[in-house]
Amino acid sequence: MEANALMITEHPAGNGKKVVQATLNAEKSLNALTLEMIRLLAPNLSRWQQDPEVAAVVLDGAGTKAFCAGGDIRNLYLGMTGEGEDGFCETFFTEEYRLDHAIHCFEKPLIVWGSGIVMGGGLGLMAGANYRVVTETSRIAMPEVSIGLYPDVGGTWFLNRMPGHVGLFLGLTASALNAADCRYLGLADRFLKSDKKGEMLERLQAVEWGDSLEALHHGTNTVLRALEQQSLEAQPESQVLAHFDVINSLMDHYELKDKVAAILALETDDRWLQKAQQAARAGSPAAMVLIDAQLKRGRHLSLKQVFQAELDLSVNCSRAGEFAEGVRALLIDKDGKPDWKFKSLDEVDTAWIEGLFTSPWNGEQPLADM
Repeated sequence: MEANALMITEHPAGNGKKVVQATLNAEKSLNALTLEMIRLLAPNLSRWQQDPEVAAVVLDGAGTKAFCAGGDIRNLYLGMTGEGEDGFCETFFTEEYRLDHAIHCFEKPLIVWGSGIVMGGGLGLMAGANYRVVTETSRIAMPEVSIGLYPDVGGTWFLNRMPGHVGLFLGLTASALNAADCRYLGLADRFLKSDKKGEMLERLQAVEWGDSLEALHHGTNTVLRALEQQSLEAQPESQVLAHFDVINSLMDHYELKDKVAAILALETDDRWLQKAQQAARAGSPAAMVLIDAQLKRGRHLSLKQVFQAELDLSVNCSRAGEFAEGVRALLIDKDGKPDWKFKSLDEVDTAWIEGLFTSPWNGEQPLADM
């Protein structure tokens, strides 16, 4: 384990408190989330929660291009193909989801600086924080349909809580979201210009912090609110809001195949919708069926149940072949020609999909104690 995979800086603040800055430190890989990062961040979160001197935590990524562009796909691929550490996929998903759940439950102010690219595992880190900051450079997506997977890291939770049928549409099309989209969909809380991070840290240090949780949140919110007021003119227009009626119309079918057919049949010059069509056309048919089933089955699950169900699903997907083939084609060999197990929605075997939802554990589920 390399300690510099996560850089931790303690900034002295008012009233004897400190603001902790935790930085995912893998700029070359766009701060892809590794098992080392997870194992450094998880115990520190618990420590910061208990430390009376810690007023707030800021989680960001090295550089300006990305907060976190996803999970450690390359090592997951090695694990799926038998070339890597035995049991790596099971270990990675278990510890990742436990960390994501801990972020959702973290009581002190936790600011995630979601500037630049935020995808997959990065969104898992961001979604549960109580202060999710986006900027004019934020580009957020769950592109799993393109690699034969499904939107995990709590996607069952937050996609199901989006307005209308937007959650399913995003899952099927891997559509990118900007800052305004995220605020509209409940994935972000504040918009700050990307050059405001330094000032944000300075203002947090200048707060005369109280001791109660209420006082800590009051101080944090006051800082972010003031900086947001200076930033709003730079916020882009929401593409999701602009296309909301179209999205709901496309999804206004009972059968999944009719929803996908409507997306593909849409005649439009709109670039955002065209990209959605391209992703749906190239995506894994099995993943589309899986995503539809995931959201239906998970609609009424608790947060804990969501992560437990996703762990079962992700481990099974790591063994089923479709995920590995998608990663090979798009990220390893980069030939862009995945050989999907099923070539169309009509060919997808419902029994095969059902098997992915069956618990893979012989004993107790690893997140049963969460």
